[in-house]
Amino acid sequence: MPLIVESLARNFGAAALFIGFASSAAAVPIGGFQIKHVYPHDTGAFTEGLFYLDGDLFESAGLVGQSNIRRVRLRDGAVVQSQAIGSNLFGEGIVNWGDEIISLTWQDHLGFRWDLKTLRQKKTFGYAGEGWALTQDGKHLIMSDGTSVIRFRDPITFREVRHIQVTADGRPLDNLNELEWVKGEIFANIWQTHLIARIDPQTGRVKAWIDMSGLPETGGAATTDAVLNGIAYDRKQDRLFVTGKNWPHLYEVRLTPVKAASH
Repeated sequence: MPLIVESLARNFGAAALFIGFASSAAAVPIGGFQIKHVYPHDTGAFTEGLFYLDGDLFESAGLVGQSNIRRVRLRDGAVVQSQAIGSNLFGEGIVNWGDEIISLTWQDHLGFRWDLKTLRQKKTFGYAGEGWALTQDGKHLIMSDGTSVIRFRDPITFREVRHIQVTADGRPLDNLNELEWVKGEIFANIWQTHLIARIDPQTGRVKAWIDMSGLPETGGAATTDAVLNGIAYDRKQDRLFVTGKNWPHLYEVRLTPVKAASH
């Protein structure tokens, strides 16, 4: 199978159930990337959330007993601030809103609001379902929960305002993981693949894939969990950053033109 189909197949499990989907999903145009710069990344960070703001990266690291949110210096990957989420919690996605960071947990139905400057915990809130990732479009928080549904939520009350079902060539696309808002599109890591989906926020349609399989860490991870996960966008300088769970590097990349998929 072509690489794009193989990556999708890993995401959807049983090959017998997947062949029809993969063939049609592979019709979605595919784009690549060029590496512009390589930065160090903490291999102890089981990356669940990532965003860039005012010169620094903010990252959420997961796993029970190890979960924390942190401010990371871009140039050398140094953790300059860190706050544990909770010894019995599995931290997930994060996003900035005003003077706060909002974070999720995986299966605990519990979210947090943190002070952006001090990382001091301010409030907690609850929600239904799993928490995987957060981003924002300037009006709403945008949340994934591991399904094919992306939810737009009020940033103050966390109430769901609307939702979209993400589809690739008309079929639902599950395992939507880390999210980033980039130039009017939602970029989403597809868990356990080397793919990023570029999603129309109005229709949920996958407009194109970004095939990240050329990154060194995608060539053979030390563990099956060390997957691509982490997208951050610097709006002021138009820079896109990607990394993965326990990866030694974070990459600044430039996207290359989208090409029609081969059959």
